[in-house]
Amino acid sequence: MKIICEGIELSDSLMKVVKACATKTTTLILECVKLSAKNDTLTLLATDGEISIRRDIRAEVLEEGAVCVPGKYFADFIKRLENEQITLATDGSQMQITYGEAQSALQTLNADDFPAIDTDISEKYVKLSARDLKELIAKTTFCCAQDDSRPVLRGCLIAAEGGRISFTALDGYRMAICRKLVLGGTGNLRIVCPGRTLNEIGRMLGSDADTISLFVQKNMLLVRIDDTVLTSRLYEGEFVNVAGIVPQEFLSEVYADRAQLAESVERAAVLARTDKNSVITFDVREGCMGISSYTTIGRVDESVHVALEGKDVKISLNCKYISDCLNAIADDGVHIGFNGPVSPCVITPPEGDSYLYLILPVRTTG
Repeated sequence: MKIICEGIELSDSLMKVVKACATKTTTLILECVKLSAKNDTLTLLATDGEISIRRDIRAEVLEEGAVCVPGKYFADFIKRLENEQITLATDGSQMQITYGEAQSALQTLNADDFPAIDTDISEKYVKLSARDLKELIAKTTFCCAQDDSRPVLRGCLIAAEGGRISFTALDGYRMAICRKLVLGGTGNLRIVCPGRTLNEIGRMLGSDADTISLFVQKNMLLVRIDDTVLTSRLYEGEFVNVAGIVPQEFLSEVYADRAQLAESVERAAVLARTDKNSVITFDVREGCMGISSYTTIGRVDESVHVALEGKDVKISLNCKYISDCLNAIADDGVHIGFNGPVSPCVITPPEGDSYLYLILPVRTTG
C-alpha cells in the first residue's frame, strides 16, 4: 500500500475513528486502525468488538492495499503533522510515514486478521432530524446504568411506533423518557442500544437541519453521518417494562420555573455532595418550595415560588439525580408530581409528554 494525503484531513478522521479502538484488551488487533487504499480513497476503520467507526478520505493511491497500525499512537503522531502532506507506504512489517524531508515508521499487523465489519445494514430503518436525535440522546443517556449487574440497563430502549420515536433509559434509581416525531421509516422498531454508542453518535452529529437514518438488522445498528459510518452491536434480553412504573395520578402537583429551581438545586448540591447520601430536601407548601441541605460542612436553606395543586409534601432526593434532569430540560417551566415522601417524583413538561423523568426518593431519618 502506498498513498499520499493531506495531514489535516487524515488527522481529523483519525480523531473520530480511534474512539472505537479498544483500550483494555489482550487482542492487539482491536487496538489498531485498519487502513485500506483503493480507488483514490483511504478508508479508516476501528472496532472494539462492540462499536465500529469507518471513515473515508480522499487520497492519491499509488499502490492499493491494506494494513493495521496502532490506533492511538498513529493518531497522536499524525496530529502533529496537520500542516504537512503525508505519504504512507508499507514496507514489510512496517509502515513508512514520510513528511517533508523526514521519515518515521510504525510496526504493523496483518489486515487479514482484522474483524470483518458489516456495513450493509438496511433491513429496518427510522428517519429523523439531527436536531431531534441530539435531543433524544442528551435527555436520556445519562440515566443509563454504569455497572454490569444488568447489562441491558447500560443501554437505551429505542422504540418507534405510530409516527413517534421514544428513548428510555433507567439505572434503578432514576428513569428518563424522551419522545419525538419521526420523518419516515419502515414501521415499528424496538431495540436496546448501548448508551456509549448513542453518546458517540451525538458527538458525530453536525447541522441540526440534517436528516439521519438509523438502520437496524438483527442485532446491529448502523448510522451514516457524512463520510462516517458507525455500527454497533445491540443488547439482547428484555428491557424493563416501564408502563407500570410511572404514576398516573399525584397527591401533589407543582409548577415551577425550571431555571430558578435548577440554580437553587445547584447551590444546595455544593454542600449535599460532601455527604455520602448527597441529599437535598424539598418542602413544598402553598406558593413555596423550600430547598435545603444540611451537612457537617454547613447548610443551605432557600425557597422558590411555585404553584401547588394538592397536598403539602416533604421529600428528599439525590442532588445529582434532580440536577441532571433539570439541566437536561430547555423549557422555561416544569411540572413535578409527588405521591408522598417515599414514592417516586415525576418531572414532565407543563403540557404534553415530550419528556418524563422519574426519581426515587432517599429515605432519611428525623
